Amino acid sequence: MTLINYANDALAQQVSDIEKKSSGLKARVISAVILAPPVLVALYLGGYFFDALALLITGLMAWEWCGLVTADRSGKGNVVFVLSSLTCVTFSILLGVTVGLTAVGGLLLVMLGLGRWFYADRAVWYAFGLPYVTLPMMALVWIREIDPFGMAYIVWLLLAVWATDIGAYFAGKGIGGPKIAPRISPNKTWAGLFGGMISSGIVAATVGSFFDLDTPIILAFYGAIFAIIAQVGDFFESWVKRTFNVKDASNLIPGHGGVLDRVDGVLTVAVALWAILSLKLIGGVGA
Repeated sequence: MTLINYANDALAQQVSDIEKKSSGLKARVISAVILAPPVLVALYLGGYFFDALALLITGLMAWEWCGLVTADRSGKGNVVFVLSSLTCVTFSILLGVTVGLTAVGGLLLVMLGLGRWFYADRAVWYAFGLPYVTLPMMALVWIREIDPFGMAYIVWLLLAVWATDIGAYFAGKGIGGPKIAPRISPNKTWAGLFGGMISSGIVAATVGSFFDLDTPIILAFYGAIFAIIAQVGDFFESWVKRTFNVKDASNLIPGHGGVLDRVDGVLTVAVALWAILSLKLIGGVGA
């Protein structure tokens, strides 16, 4: 009877795990179906629509960051941080990137001072969130405004990052092998990284060639680099969450966690593409 009970318990646990995974997948699909259209419409329309989307995402990420590193989602420190983040991106939109960057630098010092008052030993974490959530959004706004193909660059960026995630997932599951940093992200393998680089390189070359951004070889090279940078962003957020013993940045998106959980790779790649286009290291209709 003991063996039978043990077998029944094991079977029940497996069924429960399958049901949980199925429920989680269903939630992820529903969330993606609901959220994707307004994001794509704002990206397509650009201008005030994309700026409004950028400000919304900035505010949500700022709110999540405070909750992540200070466990404060509603206190004075959180309100100040969210408003400061929105101010930096707004200045960048209305007055230009230089003014936006100046605002980030000035308010970063303010955040350090306020952080010591609000959160003591977590002041540096609190302040670091300002450039972490604002610079990528300023980058995306700047890229979108490149006339007339800013949208093409962002689509190229997003698809390269998504290809990284997909390629890394299947290569990691199918090949397995040594882990990159098991203490930070136990599921990520070197095989997954190389799979993500290959997948991103192929997608970047294909999509970029369609938009005539540069030669396929150059585009594939940047796609592979983007895969590495996206993984760095993913590892960084995983490290932060482990440092503060938090599973997700928030539960805003059912099945996905928080906004930061979904865009960690995009944040780092956005800044990288911003630098590449600013230095004109890639040929293209918009650069």
